[in-house]
Amino acid sequence: VQLQASGGGLVQAGGSLRLSCAASGRRSSRYNMGWFRQAPGKEREFVAIITGDGETTYYTDSVKGRFTISRDNAKNTVYLQMNSLKPEDTAVYYCVADTLFFYSGSSPPRYWGQGTQVTVSS
Repeated sequence: VQLQASGGGLVQAGGSLRLSCAASGRRSSRYNMGWFRQAPGKEREFVAIITGDGETTYYTDSVKGRFTISRDNAKNTVYLQMNSLKPEDTAVYYCVADTLFFYSGSSPPRYWGQGTQVTVSS
């Protein structure tokens, strides 16, 4: 499966952005999809996952209550709505997919898209 992320940009602290990730190549509902991010000088970290049927979501603690992951399997697209953004959310965000469930500390997802830059100014 190929993944194409979009929607990054520059926003002030407290603002919002919505990232999108379009999947192609295979029916996206076969895959759990989600997002990782990597800030400058830091390790890549898990952000969120949504299962193929859209029934289950899971977030890293630092984004709970602020970020919402969703998907539209008819459009083969997954979204990450990011609200109340903080400067520490600044990172390159990567769309990911795998048939296996992934989370912080798990084996990395098999499929990765190109990153999209999110910059939050204070």
